[in-house]
Amino acid sequence: MGRARSSEPEDGQVASLNHDGAGVVHGGRTAFVAGALPGETVRYLRRKRRGSHDEAELLEVLVPSPLRITAPCAHFAVCGGCALQHLDISEQLAAKSQQLRDALQRLGKVAPQDWLPPIVGPAWGYRRRARLGARYVTKLGRSLVGFRERRGSFIADLERCAVLASPVDDLLTPLSSLLTSLAIRERVPQIEVAVGDNATALVLRVLDEPGVDDLARMRAFEQRHGVEIHLQPKGLDSVRALSPPATTLHYRLDAYDLELEFLPTDFVQINGAVNAQLIAAVREHLCLDAESRVLDLFCGLGNFSLPLARHAAAVVGVEGEAALVARASHNAAHNNITNAMFLQGNLFQLGAADARWSAQSFSHVLLDPPRAGAREVLPLVAGLKPRRLVYVSCHPATLARDLGLLVHEHGFELEAAGIADMFPHTAHVESVAVLRQFKRVRHSAVAHQREAERAALQHNPPPI
Repeated sequence: MGRARSSEPEDGQVASLNHDGAGVVHGGRTAFVAGALPGETVRYLRRKRRGSHDEAELLEVLVPSPLRITAPCAHFAVCGGCALQHLDISEQLAAKSQQLRDALQRLGKVAPQDWLPPIVGPAWGYRRRARLGARYVTKLGRSLVGFRERRGSFIADLERCAVLASPVDDLLTPLSSLLTSLAIRERVPQIEVAVGDNATALVLRVLDEPGVDDLARMRAFEQRHGVEIHLQPKGLDSVRALSPPATTLHYRLDAYDLELEFLPTDFVQINGAVNAQLIAAVREHLCLDAESRVLDLFCGLGNFSLPLARHAAAVVGVEGEAALVARASHNAAHNNITNAMFLQGNLFQLGAADARWSAQSFSHVLLDPPRAGAREVLPLVAGLKPRRLVYVSCHPATLARDLGLLVHEHGFELEAAGIADMFPHTAHVESVAVLRQFKRVRHSAVAHQREAERAALQHNPPPI
């Protein structure tokens, strides 16, 4: 990365939005202009040079799009937490749906037989998990707490955040005052937010141990604002409650009579309302019955596994992180679910122990991988020959790649796909794809090679 070549303002027309929600201006070297919308004519200044494009600052909208609205948040122009508040929420959904369509067509060479309606929830106050930056700024004489600025690595100077779940949405200014008052104010770089149905936890990353006075100030903050502070001096295993015993966080899935417990540092789906609808959609598209055996890969703490267990004969969840496997098993016992089992396995580097699930028989498969996708497990999943497969994705490009493999190499049919708006006002695209039961496979060259090797071993077994 380096400085952009031009230091003079330029005018250009925006062709589309990129995956980060910035306007794309072609002509010469492509520029990504944050805050610009398709169809607009804008004046911009190139700021940073990247491999194939420049990042640019929007100076002026010369010809605005009719879809442009005034961003509701006063911090939108500076804060990097949101990218699309200047676009009406219905148009955000259209843009995200188009991004999914383009990725499937361009990268996966696939198209679903049907497009699912978007799964939507509240557009504000939805974010129950967040990682906030913190920094003491000497020139200001106070600590800043919030997301990073849209351009650069500084913490944005925020008074509140409308996408954070209550009560944290109104706690940025009080948190700023708290950190400013601490003797270790320059040694607190981060605050993890976790909002459960029953309590709110704030995990302060502390590079130095707080003294007696600092601890007293933190406890007073807890009592005043009804939150629980945790301290993290080192890794995740060092997290401890400031005022033990800590409340065990949980969220409920009332449609399944479930209460899922989690730690403040655990991964949970950001948007509770959309998560509940997504679970319902997954269950519907899997078409489970009393005989169904479900495999849930990348199962986390049981967010999908346990609701599905209410409607299937058995569920096996596989997760790479041992702590989440333990949490999923605990949640099964906590909810008196006996037909769900959880295994630890590295789903990116499959050894014999990691893939022991592949020796079992499953009628249905759910994939819910991180951004890297699920490419490594696809051959084993295909070998199970499930009747139905549902893929929940947080990254359109890896979803498209994997769907291309499932369709073109492993013989699945892409029945339906659509988005779930897990992160309104951001460029993040969550999506779900539904694939039908196994059909006759059109073998790839690799598949032909493997089949030939198996046949050779059958006719010429190795010596014992």
